[in-house]
Amino acid sequence: MACRITELVLDCRDPERLAAFWCEVLGYVVLERIDGSVEIGPEKTEAGGLLPILVLSPTDEPKSGKLRLHIDVNATDRDQDTELERLLAAGARPVDVGQSGQESWHVLADPEGNEFCLLRRRVDG
Repeated sequence: MACRITELVLDCRDPERLAAFWCEVLGYVVLERIDGSVEIGPEKTEAGGLLPILVLSPTDEPKSGKLRLHIDVNATDRDQDTELERLLAAGARPVDVGQSGQESWHVLADPEGNEFCLLRRRVDG
């Protein structure tokens, strides 16, 4: 038997703001609020489900440098350019982490500067 990723924890200054952003990006809902943290995930899920839950955990420590782990997302019902427009309208912003400009993905940052990538491939929702 093996392990499975069930939750990803992201430290942040404003868990409610980032929860709203990531719910918009991923189509997630707020599952629970505990001690200042906000857990989001697909509706009707629990730890151990097929998709990981995101836990937005409060911290006062400033983000410094590039994240060592980041999230990659793929559109489910539109092309990459249309999804990029949607993510930018939701509050993402382009970020340069040294890419050449020839990549098939877009490097973005959430409202607190956490990097993530929008990949080209569409996946089933």
